[in-house]
Amino acid sequence: MQIIKHPERNKWNEYLARPTLDFEKIEEIVKPILFEVKKNGDKALRDFTKKFDLIDLEDLKVTEIEILDSPFKLEKPLKEAIRMAYDNIKLFHAAQQTSVEKIQTMEGVNCWRKSVPIQKVGLYIPGGTAPLFSTVLMLGIPAEIAGCKEIILCSPAGKNGEINPAILYAANLVGIKKIFKVGGAQAIAAMAYGTESIPNVNKIFGPGNQYVTAAKQLITREGIAIDMPAGPSEVAVYADEHCDIDFVAADLLSQAEHGPDSQVILVSEYEHVLEKVKLAVDEQLKFLPRKEIAKEALKHSRFFCVYNQSEAIDLLNEYAAEHLILAIENAEKVSDKIINAGSVFLGNYSPESVGDYASGTNHTLPTNGYAKAYSGVSVDSFIKKITFQHLSKEGLKNIASTVEIMAKAEGLDAHANAVKVRREKL
Repeated sequence: MQIIKHPERNKWNEYLARPTLDFEKIEEIVKPILFEVKKNGDKALRDFTKKFDLIDLEDLKVTEIEILDSPFKLEKPLKEAIRMAYDNIKLFHAAQQTSVEKIQTMEGVNCWRKSVPIQKVGLYIPGGTAPLFSTVLMLGIPAEIAGCKEIILCSPAGKNGEINPAILYAANLVGIKKIFKVGGAQAIAAMAYGTESIPNVNKIFGPGNQYVTAAKQLITREGIAIDMPAGPSEVAVYADEHCDIDFVAADLLSQAEHGPDSQVILVSEYEHVLEKVKLAVDEQLKFLPRKEIAKEALKHSRFFCVYNQSEAIDLLNEYAAEHLILAIENAEKVSDKIINAGSVFLGNYSPESVGDYASGTNHTLPTNGYAKAYSGVSVDSFIKKITFQHLSKEGLKNIASTVEIMAKAEGLDAHANAVKVRREKL
């Protein structure tokens, strides 16, 4: 971890750079996978599963018995935790629903907007070293609330040929029945193009490794929607003299353990705070099972000593972190100045982990600086907004001349005529 004292603004972009991946090289690996799945369907999926996961699968679909058996393979405390998280996430996301409101823009002219669920969505849930059953809740619950007609879930199976039971349990909670034992870029291809077993979808959601990320980016070129651009996970922490050093160190490590390409950033006006956190990180790191992963992430992480709070806020807004923790006095007041972040955690007792699992907010967030333009996943991510308008005869009379004048000025006489022929008959 490098401590950078009073970084010059003209070098911020250099200091705040994320770990770079050679996406051109990765895309060249992924493109043939997409092509094979598009061409050969289930056969390609089985071949890639055998090649990459070393598993022979006859049936790609998870059976109803496997889903119903999943609760019996989990300890009671875990099931209760998943259930509590489900309740909190559902309560928060249900409040995002909006009712239709008709607006009369002028006499006889009524306009409104209606939310319509995306009919078919695909959810990708990573397995491997960290089976993200929490992501099933984060994606499945808003999809359920939005009213998506068909929800497809893909997740890689383990060496036993089965998907982690916690993933199946969470999926069953949100009512997902179409679950498939497919991972990696091939899963994205299957949901994008469709195979004999897996239906194609209109939009694909979910995190994944660099190959999954590349696959999602590639399919957008073919008109298939995805949740958002993605990169490695990240957290930024702003700490002052009122922070708890051990808490800050724990928060940084909780993100660093995600992967070797993750990044953590610490900002403070107080150099002694940075030094103490650095020592605490080193101490806590010794006891982490995933310490080797965290060590790699810490190599490209940065600690910044700034002059004042104004500079700290500017630096954090420039970084646009996926997760931002304000471990400072008056955190809520200061948070009003945050304009670029995926999700913000206020005070010493709001660790990023609670947002990852159970507070209610969504953990599928923009990374790699995309928080400057993108929001995290919500119910809105699973719906389309369709506008409507209805004009009475009086309404058309009131607006006709405005439309005719504007259309003619743009040289679109047929547009003007569509109003004129109606007006002349009134």
